[in-house]
Amino acid sequence: MSIRWGVFASLLGSLAAQTPAPKPPASQPKPAATKPATPAAKPAAAKPVPPKPTATKPPAAKVVPAKPAEPAVIVVGDQRITKPQFESLLAALPEALRARFANADGKKQLAEQLAELMCLAEEARAIKLDQEEKIRDQVKIQTDQILANALISRLAAAGGPIDEAELKAYFDEHVKEYQQITARHILIRFQGSRVPIRQGEKDLTEAEALAKTQDLAKRIAAGEDFAEVARKESDDTGSGAAGGALGSFGRGQMVKPFEDAVWELPVGKISEPVKTPFGWHLIQSQGTKNQTFEEARPMIEQRLKDARPKQMAEQIKKKYNLKVDASLLQ
Repeated sequence: MSIRWGVFASLLGSLAAQTPAPKPPASQPKPAATKPATPAAKPAAAKPVPPKPTATKPPAAKVVPAKPAEPAVIVVGDQRITKPQFESLLAALPEALRARFANADGKKQLAEQLAELMCLAEEARAIKLDQEEKIRDQVKIQTDQILANALISRLAAAGGPIDEAELKAYFDEHVKEYQQITARHILIRFQGSRVPIRQGEKDLTEAEALAKTQDLAKRIAAGEDFAEVARKESDDTGSGAAGGALGSFGRGQMVKPFEDAVWELPVGKISEPVKTPFGWHLIQSQGTKNQTFEEARPMIEQRLKDARPKQMAEQIKKKYNLKVDASLLQ
């Protein structure tokens, strides 16, 4: 019975229950008078007989159909993966994988892979692989990893906004980290460099590249314009087209040998040749600028938010009295 008909039957039952029964007559007619031979006894008053009440049906119970089960995207034996569960699993994937499975074909591929995985896992349980000690240890480690990652995500989200005083104190303590430097360079690559060879150029050995870099330094010292030399000779064609200009950048944004050199240079001075995985560099500092607190604020806020889970993890480790005996691993 549908809900509509169930409600309708219930209403009919309620109306029937409220219908009044017929009333009995007010009095009975008197009997005709007769002359008895002997005084007759006074007849007893007849009791009125109420009419039989009309039978009514009890109100029909409201029938609510059971909620249909969520359709299953995947069924493996007794296991079911519904669409919401599948979408939740998809959302838990790393961002790169989510993009891969975002469209209909990708979701179908993921569902087929997941179904196959579930089938194989079911068979493993059927032959009791999950009861082997080595397998149990591996499952525990993977479970611990999932739980730990979930906890870190929750700790990161639970912190709330960073206090303004904390942001300002961090900036004051690390003000040098928020300096910006403007610089330019000339790069001469050598064999094995991460930079491709320019068309028509020789693949120089490290020694040959160093000699060429030293020669360019002499030409600049003799009066040639740094920017013109960079445009003609630099193997970093991107910055070379702009006269070697790298723009402004902060600490930690360049490979270490380059960074160590550029931050030590007086403004305007050309460095000695500096070797990095890209090749040999001639570097010129064009000046530094201190970021204001407001400019640095977004980076500081993100850094402090990223540090929170680690700080909380340290407190948790103390809570459980963590110990590692590395001597047993030797």
